[in-house]
Amino acid sequence: MVSLNPVQILKYEAEEEKAEIARLSSFVGAIAVGELVKSTLGPKGMDKILVAQGRSYGAVEVTNDGATILKHIGVDNPAAKILVDISKVQDDEVGDGTTSVTVLAAELLKEAERLIGMKLHPQTIIAGWRKATEVAREALTCVAKDNSANPEKFKEDLFNIACTTLGSKILAQYRDHFAKLAVDAVLRLRGSGNLEAIQIIKKLGLTLLDSYLDEGFLLDKKPGVHQPKRVENARILIANTPMDTDKIKVFGSQVRVDGVSKVAELELAEKQKMKEKVDMILKHNINVFINRQLIYNYPEQLFSDVGVMAIEHADFDGIERLALVTGGEIVSTFSNPESAKLGHCDLIEQVMIGEDKLLKFSGVPLGEACSIILRGATQQILDEAERSLHDALCVLQQTVKETRIVFGGGMISLSLSLSLSVIRKSVKCIINELCFDGRMVLFVGSSEMVMATAVLKAAGETPGKEAVAMEAFAHALMQLPTIIADNGGFDSAQLVSELRAAHNLNKHTYGIDMINGKIACMEQLGITEAYQVKRQVLLSASEAAEMIVRVDNIIKAAPRKRVPDNHPC
Repeated sequence: MVSLNPVQILKYEAEEEKAEIARLSSFVGAIAVGELVKSTLGPKGMDKILVAQGRSYGAVEVTNDGATILKHIGVDNPAAKILVDISKVQDDEVGDGTTSVTVLAAELLKEAERLIGMKLHPQTIIAGWRKATEVAREALTCVAKDNSANPEKFKEDLFNIACTTLGSKILAQYRDHFAKLAVDAVLRLRGSGNLEAIQIIKKLGLTLLDSYLDEGFLLDKKPGVHQPKRVENARILIANTPMDTDKIKVFGSQVRVDGVSKVAELELAEKQKMKEKVDMILKHNINVFINRQLIYNYPEQLFSDVGVMAIEHADFDGIERLALVTGGEIVSTFSNPESAKLGHCDLIEQVMIGEDKLLKFSGVPLGEACSIILRGATQQILDEAERSLHDALCVLQQTVKETRIVFGGGMISLSLSLSLSVIRKSVKCIINELCFDGRMVLFVGSSEMVMATAVLKAAGETPGKEAVAMEAFAHALMQLPTIIADNGGFDSAQLVSELRAAHNLNKHTYGIDMINGKIACMEQLGITEAYQVKRQVLLSASEAAEMIVRVDNIIKAAPRKRVPDNHPC
């Protein structure tokens, strides 16, 4: 008699989802992640409050940054984790567009779910998407402009891009101020693109508008007791070494002596070892010593006796950046003074920021080094301001490398702080239609509609089922301006249909005015975005969605069994 029991292939407790169930599970998880961050998209997007659990229980973060939100939520769905990863990669690669790439991937998967329901094979969908991606990228490249040959125009582009990036973040209210800070900081890099030379310091107090850019390097530390507070022509030895061997570690140790005097001898020997180490350090002919680790009282006293400024417990990020900007190297041994590379700067002095004292390094060899001091009322505001400013710096850095720009998807501020001649130059023929009362004018959606229109046109010329997938791709692209208009409380169906009609009439620079709820020309208003960001959003979202659509099986491995200590095996 033949047994009808199924053959057990996988290990006991392993899980397997097949075919349509696996595909549905992937779609549901990925779309849920897209729905989660969708409301944060655009100039009028909302924020999320993230409350920590575990060790940092109760810690609160308020943010609308897609990468930050997705990094802090726990997802168990494999497809959802793919979207979390592409958001992180987008943040690492170009700094901005983290929410856009997640939402676009989720919208593509919504379209894929509908197409599979129409019995289109996943491989047919993927083939259509690949053609659509290529068409969209070519369309985006065709409308991109490059003003790098004109330094004044390029700086204006950088300013507009910074305003665009900051427009959907907490710094939107003061975006002119912070856009200028970001542009000045990035232009100081002289094309090197090394953002490590730009330090962001957060200090509680005052308001965001009181933030400023300071040349040189700031270290949030103080010199030792009775040590000089100001050093000119500094010769700096940067080290990562223990400076606490002058004290006997009684706890956890066992010392056998036949008298108290022996303990004193041990302590004296320890002090002698420390003095020899300090002498070796001083042979480097230095007047400033900065250590990653603690410096105890005795070596601090020895440095004070010879007039050397000693700074202890410099945080690791700070000490690495300090080594970069001063031209020194971090050392841990001191037996060969001639091989150690010292850092140099013209002046080290104490400065006050709020109620705190910091050390300022002026005249460093890396002339592009600078510090941005952020002020704010609460720690949550400062943290979100830092994330927003970091996004702007990353986008500007990418734009300096890849100088092309595209229109749409951001904001511009027409305020009384700008001269009337500059405003006339920016808005040209529609100057009389705008009111200069300090209000902001928001726009969105030009480049996405350019790509969607090009894909729809290519789909009309493509035979077979792939054309259906290409149309779905274009519809997903059009969902971005739709979502942003919805987040602003406007009639998205009306606005997007008007925008699509304008683009079909070759008005490729048109986008949505998010203040007045109408379409407007982006070129006349100087609304620009980084080409690199838009291209990366398009490619990353399409690749991630393609990967998820290809899935037809999900296998979860069996958990590893814990073996008790008294188990006979």
